[in-house]
Amino acid sequence: MSSATEIQALAEAPGYHARRTLPLRVEAIRQLRRRRTLLMGGVLAALPFILIIAFAVGGTPGGGEGGGGGGSRINLMDVATESAANFAATCLFVSAGFLLVVPVALFCGDTVASEASWSSLRYLLAAPVPRARLLWSKLVVALGFSLAAMVLLPLVALGAGAVAYGWGPLKLPTGGALTSSDTVPRLALVVAFVFVSQLVTAGLAFWLSTKTDAPLGAVGGAVGLTIVGNVLDAVTALGTWREFLPAHWQFAWADALQPDLEWGGMVKGAAVSVTYALILFALAFRGFSRKDIVS
Repeated sequence: MSSATEIQALAEAPGYHARRTLPLRVEAIRQLRRRRTLLMGGVLAALPFILIIAFAVGGTPGGGEGGGGGGSRINLMDVATESAANFAATCLFVSAGFLLVVPVALFCGDTVASEASWSSLRYLLAAPVPRARLLWSKLVVALGFSLAAMVLLPLVALGAGAVAYGWGPLKLPTGGALTSSDTVPRLALVVAFVFVSQLVTAGLAFWLSTKTDAPLGAVGGAVGLTIVGNVLDAVTALGTWREFLPAHWQFAWADALQPDLEWGGMVKGAAVSVTYALILFALAFRGFSRKDIVS
């Protein structure tokens, strides 16, 4: 369907109001009922319990066994069972590099491409739903579900960790501890930064979703490009050029788990991620507004 056809349909619709088409509530309910949403939520909710079982079977983490992953990872694992807050921080650390990338790519990459694969996209536009309104509704809901996924993990980890290890101060890998009153705000800041850092993946997935009729292609492409970014960040020969890669700042939230909160790395990382994301979202809206919809 061309834009000219859509404009004509809009003009012939009595009492038509663009803002009343495809309400966010309707789109959210549609996405919530999908099997992949429930499956993704189940996987994230199960992760803390899997780690608790692993710690129970393997013993108290620590000692730097395994050697890989760098000192910060070993230290975080060393204090993973000290309290519910430590356990939640550890769950975020082990999942931020890849596991939390998947729901973002899934929710943002599947949203438009799935409609095209079902041949329902042209009927939505013929309803008539303006293209910008359709993209906006789907993007807001997709980002909302992505944020919900990132909130779900630490919430379940805090609850499960409180039962398994008790509630207490967050013991820092570098020594010292955060008081109980500071723990929740610091973890909330961590979640917020992880969400902002994943906006690049969201932008990639959403842009690809407007370019293809294959949902798996959009999701897989976003995950693949994110992995490529992580690989490039590991190439130390790039020097300071790595600072322009979103992957370079993905663990800058560790600065929030310090006695004195450090903002430098998180601010730089957020600026890089938001810049890339805005460009990708703009490309998605611009390209979709000119695209002939035939599916």
